[in-house]
Amino acid sequence: MSFVLEVKIRIKPDHVDNFMAKLAENAKGARSEPGCKTFDVSVDPNDKTSVMLYEVYADEKAFAVHQETPHFKKYLAEAVPLLAARERRFWKRV
Repeated sequence: MSFVLEVKIRIKPDHVDNFMAKLAENAKGARSEPGCKTFDVSVDPNDKTSVMLYEVYADEKAFAVHQETPHFKKYLAEAVPLLAARERRFWKRV
């Protein structure tokens, strides 16, 4: 079974472009990790401040490795402060 993370994001309206650039950098890095199977970014077509991430990792260990990468730590430090809200849910793919 794979480890799945769903993240619902609300970006502060004045920071959409800046956040999306930082998110793209993190997504690119994550997609190159051996344990990352999927890293999808979806934007609400009617509300550019509403974003959903769908990430699939080989297992919880691969997700833990992801959280220790330089690109993820940079994302946390620089991109997360640009958010109005962030909700994470964890799933197991069967």
